[in-house]
Amino acid sequence: MPAYLIVHPRDQKRDDVLIEDSALALHFEAGWAILSDADGVCVAIPCGQGASIQRVDDTQEPAPQEG
Repeated sequence: MPAYLIVHPRDQKRDDVLIEDSALALHFEAGWAILSDADGVCVAIPCGQGASIQRVDDTQEPAPQEG
């Protein structure tokens, strides 16, 4: 399931946030990074804030079985 990791600059002393919701879409509009779903905007971060947003995909495959 895809997730988004929002990392704030350390000097802002904010907690990093992991948002796990496969229905979210990220887009940029008028100086804002916006995460939204079918019901509307969920999170909006001003681009000048310095936060980074990373998509994290859960692509781990099971370890191969030896036998």
